Amino acid sequence: MTSTSMPGTGKRGEPARGIALKLIILLGITSLLGSLVSNGAHSVTGPFLLSLGGSAAVVGLVAGTGDFIGYALRLITGPVLAKTRYYWTVTIIGYSLLAAIPLLALAGSWEVAALLIIVERVGKAIRAPSRDSILSHATAEMGRGKGFGIHKILDQAGAILGPLILMAALLMNGGYSEGFAILGIPLVFMFAVLLFARRIVPSPDLLEREPKIRPDNGINQRICMPYGLYIFLVMAGFVNFPILSYHLASQSLVPVGEIPLLFSIAMLSAGVIAFATGHIYDQKGITLMALFPIINIIAPILIFFFGQTGILFGIVIWGGSLGMQAMLLRVIIADFTQKQSRGTAYGIMNALFGTAWFIGSVVMGVLYDISLIHVAAYIIIVECLSVPVFIWLLHSRTKSAGSIT
Repeated sequence: MTSTSMPGTGKRGEPARGIALKLIILLGITSLLGSLVSNGAHSVTGPFLLSLGGSAAVVGLVAGTGDFIGYALRLITGPVLAKTRYYWTVTIIGYSLLAAIPLLALAGSWEVAALLIIVERVGKAIRAPSRDSILSHATAEMGRGKGFGIHKILDQAGAILGPLILMAALLMNGGYSEGFAILGIPLVFMFAVLLFARRIVPSPDLLEREPKIRPDNGINQRICMPYGLYIFLVMAGFVNFPILSYHLASQSLVPVGEIPLLFSIAMLSAGVIAFATGHIYDQKGITLMALFPIINIIAPILIFFFGQTGILFGIVIWGGSLGMQAMLLRVIIADFTQKQSRGTAYGIMNALFGTAWFIGSVVMGVLYDISLIHVAAYIIIVECLSVPVFIWLLHSRTKSAGSIT
């Protein structure tokens, strides 16, 4: 595919690869601005709920419920997208729910704050499968690892800037309301870029040539089962940042105003590692996933038990793990599915991802109120359980005629 004579892919005569790169960059800028808003708020979720009277269990429940709903709803949005292919409509609706974040400035109780946090997660459930499906089409020609890597590094730039804006607001004004209100400004620019991207490429699925339909409905079933179970176990043992930030604030290990800076450092690490992972994946494939259990154990242990130095190194490792996991989840799904069923596959896998994160967050929040030792033991046990499943995954890949390379 060397030109865009296909309807709806861009300007006549412009190389498809060039149009695809434009689309990836525009979606990257959209995600940059969206992540600035969502991660800016996410960086202070734990301390913010604490300031409104929430306990560790409340923080774990809210964070876990938000992530669960945000991912579980993709079981619905994914198949709907696969059937209708209303990529841009669904993406725009999903991004519009980011408006819940500036409204946190008006929240006077942890219950109201929790509702708004969950609304934003619902928006992510709506937009993520459609955005990732668009990206999967745009990256088909240039290499998915590289294409998703470009998008991810832009996305993480916003994830770095958002917490820094919240930190500045906290240091200057000493409150959360001003910071949340300021996050409303990037939303205007985000929608302008998103609408421009839709105008440039109104039919992104036409950027990808479709091979002959496989008899398995376009999904590699042999790999899907062990992959889904592995992701479930890995994420069930992955501690989320609200619990980490709650720990740092409640134990007075880090000034509240500096916690967003730590989140920015984590997001910088996530962006760098995700970008590198994308490039390495195109050569090494799913073997990179073997690192998940190791780094998911090391990061929280350092943060919980090794003082200031441990906190810094743990945050860097935690961010790198998050970036690697988010990158590989999206790329691998694109590689073992065909485009007619990709929205469904994204919905199923993201639902597993979110369900696991919900269970882990709730369990760790409850265990935290007992002792950190209980939290650490839970993480180690669950992550170790994922190791034999990964061996199963490698064996399935070897035996599969449509194996991931």
